[in-house]
Amino acid sequence: MSDLVTFERRGAIGVITVDNPPVNALSPGVPEGLVDCVTQGNADPRVKAMVLRGAGRSFIAGADIKFLGQKKTEAALTYRTIIDDSEKPIVAAIHGYALGGGLETALACQYRVAAEDAKVGLPEVLIGVLPGGAGTQRLPRLVGPKAALEMIVTGRHVTAPEAKELGILDNLATDNDALLDAAIAHAKKVADVRPLPRIRDDDSKLAEIKDDPGMFDNMRKKIARRARNQKAPYNCIKCVEAAVDLPFDQGVARERELFDELVMADEAKSLRYAFFAERQANKIPDIDKSVKGRTVASGAVVGAGTMGGGIAMCFADAGLPVKLLEMNQDALDKGISKIRANYETSVKRGSLAADQVENRMSLIEPVLNYNAISDADIVIEAVFEEMAVKKEVFSKLDAVMKDGAVLASNTSTLDIDEIASSTKRPADVLGTHFFSPANVMKLLEIVRGKKTAKEVVVTCTALSRILAKVGAVCGNCDGFLANRSRAPFQTEMNILVEEGAKPQQIDKVMYDFGYPMGPFAVGDLAGLDIGYAVRQRRKKESPNEYRALAIPDRLYEMGRYGQKTGAGWFKYEIGDRTPHPDPAVDEVIANIGKELGIVQRDDFTDEEILHRLLFASVNEAAKILEEGIAYRASDIDVMWLNGFGFPRYRGGLMYWADGIGAKSIYAQMMEWQALYGDRWKPAAMIEELAAKGKEFLDN
Repeated sequence: MSDLVTFERRGAIGVITVDNPPVNALSPGVPEGLVDCVTQGNADPRVKAMVLRGAGRSFIAGADIKFLGQKKTEAALTYRTIIDDSEKPIVAAIHGYALGGGLETALACQYRVAAEDAKVGLPEVLIGVLPGGAGTQRLPRLVGPKAALEMIVTGRHVTAPEAKELGILDNLATDNDALLDAAIAHAKKVADVRPLPRIRDDDSKLAEIKDDPGMFDNMRKKIARRARNQKAPYNCIKCVEAAVDLPFDQGVARERELFDELVMADEAKSLRYAFFAERQANKIPDIDKSVKGRTVASGAVVGAGTMGGGIAMCFADAGLPVKLLEMNQDALDKGISKIRANYETSVKRGSLAADQVENRMSLIEPVLNYNAISDADIVIEAVFEEMAVKKEVFSKLDAVMKDGAVLASNTSTLDIDEIASSTKRPADVLGTHFFSPANVMKLLEIVRGKKTAKEVVVTCTALSRILAKVGAVCGNCDGFLANRSRAPFQTEMNILVEEGAKPQQIDKVMYDFGYPMGPFAVGDLAGLDIGYAVRQRRKKESPNEYRALAIPDRLYEMGRYGQKTGAGWFKYEIGDRTPHPDPAVDEVIANIGKELGIVQRDDFTDEEILHRLLFASVNEAAKILEEGIAYRASDIDVMWLNGFGFPRYRGGLMYWADGIGAKSIYAQMMEWQALYGDRWKPAAMIEELAAKGKEFLDN
């Protein structure tokens, strides 16, 4: 018998325990152990029913992704069928997570009981595949095809109370401590019930398709924008259709066919890469597990503007008390009102329960002086992006914050070391760069200063997980990793327009590539006044390195700030955020071309646009790697995926670049250097990788 799965008898109930730390993944040995234990329980006449549970912090969190696509053992192929065919009832006792293969295992059991804080789900679509253990066939029979379709196609986690309401669970236990006793009690209650309730045998819930025959086509239409260029969501729909149209065993065979189409496809490989890259980002090369972070039980935010309010919401959403500091009552009231409005919008959208608004608002305490935040474990400054202002704030924080408090700046570009120099405790200072809107965007860029203590870095990587962010660490330089690597993309898209490319063509190229919006539409959403202010600062600080962007500057000077003024790169109708091409912008582009002496073109191919935008940033990313600002190429991908909307199913900027190959990129950049000048001079790393036939991800 496998050491990963054990069997013990508690009176007439056999208890099967999966103990495969840290999350009881279904890696080799677990299916074999389950087969042995179920067989043992059925063979023991003293056992009337069984309970299947997980040791540690979870039931079964899912399959081990490392083994996806590899040949399965006989036990891995059959263990759920053996559970389903058990002569005696088996009760799944779920705590923590039952995801993917974990939930499929629970669905093979005859009954399911869960702790109230447990979560279940079939999230395989998020890594480019679909549930491959009959989950797409059992779940529709248990909850109906409509609810199953929504769960499987979105991959969302479902709370235990909702799962009970849907019919996934038979009962709830108050907490983890009470779960095993509740499951054993349930097993005793059903021990003599015959016939055993097998999900596969009950098709009654599938009849709801008669009342909604357009269900599947409607789901395809619903996901069309979000799922473009992807196959997994559509195969998920096909699987649920198979559950409705085919007998169970044929549906399972169809599920396997559709799974096999996906598992080794580029989409799934890219998504699996992204999954592991995000976990790798938490591992800092010079910080080992012996370095422990500080406890963060409370926070404070300085500045109640858009960013400060969003950061405060992150704390409240995580259940952490946070104080929000402003210098006057009016600004503070506006900030709190904006936070409440954001929560109420979430209620209207159905993403937040109405009774949760007051709970979260109660965790945000508005204050008007620095002494009021002195006891916070971490304080995050989110004031105006100007060095003098930030240094003044940090000087005040240094004077009042308790010993051991982490002092963090939300700056997106400014020198963390200079900010830290305004304190007597630079070891406690670092950058925590949230992306806007802070309460929505997943990326938290953690910036180490020269004197930042290792334990402070560890504290913030742990905090990123608490705040449901994807944390990635980098070194200190102008723009840090994310914005610095993105800046050449921004510059090149403006140069392309100077050369005659249309903003709408560039936006379409990037949208078709997989971005949720084109870069010019994003610029209009953020506001052209924001980019103008940043350019003016850089022009003042580094005049020799500054590259004027004549067209966006001209649009700004015309009062075209984007959506907020109804016109920017595009024009907008009142109450409509749809960007429309504007002849006035075409005129500006033509005039600037004449003023700069540029012979404009109208023959840009989509591939040239795509490659010029992304190769420009690949080149800068290579320099960032050379300088040690980024620890790994995969960290760059993590930031682009979670901070800039790079399509996840393409893996990330550097993963995508490796798909083209350093040799091809180098050759193209040499050609463009001859045409356009030294902005296209390849980084030394690209030249070296091209010569040696290596990849960016080797770094």
